Amino acid sequence: MAYIPHTPDDIAGMLAVIGARSIDELFDEIPADLRAGTLNVPAPMSEMEIARLMAERAAIDGRPLNFIGAGAYEHHIPAPVWAIATRGEFYSAYTPYQAEASQGTLQLIYEYQSMMCALTGMEVSNASLYDGASALAEACLMAVRSNRGSSSRRILMPRAVNPTYTLVAQAIAGNQDISFVPVDFDRTSGRTLLETLKPYGGQDFTALVVQQPNFFGSMEEVDELTDWAHANKIMLIAVVNPTSLALLKPPGQWGALVDGAQGADIVCGEGQALGVPLSSGGPYFGFMATRMHYVRQMPGRIVGRTVDLEGRPGFSLTLQAREQHIRRSKATSNICTNQGLMVTAATIYMTLLGPAGLAAVAQASMQRTADLVAALTKVPGVKRAFTAPHFHEAVLILDRAPAAVLAALSRKGILGGLDLSERYPELGHALLVCATETKLGADIDAYAAALAEAMNAARAA
Repeated sequence: MAYIPHTPDDIAGMLAVIGARSIDELFDEIPADLRAGTLNVPAPMSEMEIARLMAERAAIDGRPLNFIGAGAYEHHIPAPVWAIATRGEFYSAYTPYQAEASQGTLQLIYEYQSMMCALTGMEVSNASLYDGASALAEACLMAVRSNRGSSSRRILMPRAVNPTYTLVAQAIAGNQDISFVPVDFDRTSGRTLLETLKPYGGQDFTALVVQQPNFFGSMEEVDELTDWAHANKIMLIAVVNPTSLALLKPPGQWGALVDGAQGADIVCGEGQALGVPLSSGGPYFGFMATRMHYVRQMPGRIVGRTVDLEGRPGFSLTLQAREQHIRRSKATSNICTNQGLMVTAATIYMTLLGPAGLAAVAQASMQRTADLVAALTKVPGVKRAFTAPHFHEAVLILDRAPAAVLAALSRKGILGGLDLSERYPELGHALLVCATETKLGADIDAYAAALAEAMNAARAA
């Protein structure tokens, strides 16, 4: 721990300066019936005792082999990432409103924005949002503000988009008179087909959402989807996995060059894969990038590089569309934030790996998933669901309900994937699996052996 609590002498000294005789007197304006009662706080423990207690509690969780993806991914995080991110200069810093006192934080965010623009092929990036799901909701709201040629406030939302993202977008944007029209996926390839979109051609839609890779891990035909959207005067919102962008065409280059413009109009996604550990559901951070033409409709804040009166380079907040900045009712968003610590970790992670290192992570993850699918589909009663190429996730079809199989795997210390039966009942006994560079050949063999045993036991029963 990088700090210690105030001692009784510290507290007494501060109370004396304030002029209060006790903590209770300091907060005497709080009605007695609203105050907490006696807290059931355990007795103090020594450092050795605390370390042992925390080790015991960590052991309760165990160290299972994790083959679940679905938007949260287990990647190797080099030790320097959090050794640097947890330095006091970063760890305790808040929003860098005072540029003269926050040059280090501002420069880091500027470098982050530059890296995200390089990854996505877009012209401008903001300084992050809450998470990937709310970033998509914000992208939908931004599209409504930006697409002046549309008055429908209707968004085409493929069912191959992460269903959690869809629910969050509906909860946030749906309550602002934006409607989402579902677009089905092809049962053979696991993609959103152009033929499925054609009936919507010529109608008034504000935007089309395309996730690449999609929730099933399948690669979408992004060029033809982008061209179709733009031909119909529909903005294209891309939801992307940043690790995949080390190998795949960036969304800023999707589709044909038309009138000097090319690619997606808004790009968003979840940045957790860039150096943020899986930690009981968060915190994560969302990213967003766009074309310069739409920059003033983008939520959040942007750090810019400038020079001072003496010509020395420096950094400052340039665009701040948040609720604190005077015109609350005219803010582009009142829920966005800067997940500063997560962005710090992601910037350090990308800096350490560089383009070649990030590509190596992506390539290794693809190969591990290919190996995983090959091993698991050798088990009787297991087959691939879709034919489209995939990144580091794939859907398998079992000949029995996944729930019991996953429970059996869990007892062996294996988190075998995500049961899709509830989200996509039409697929039958579908299981989404994922592997990243953290999985070894022995891990995949262990999963395959445990799955075969679980399937045989269920068959015998």
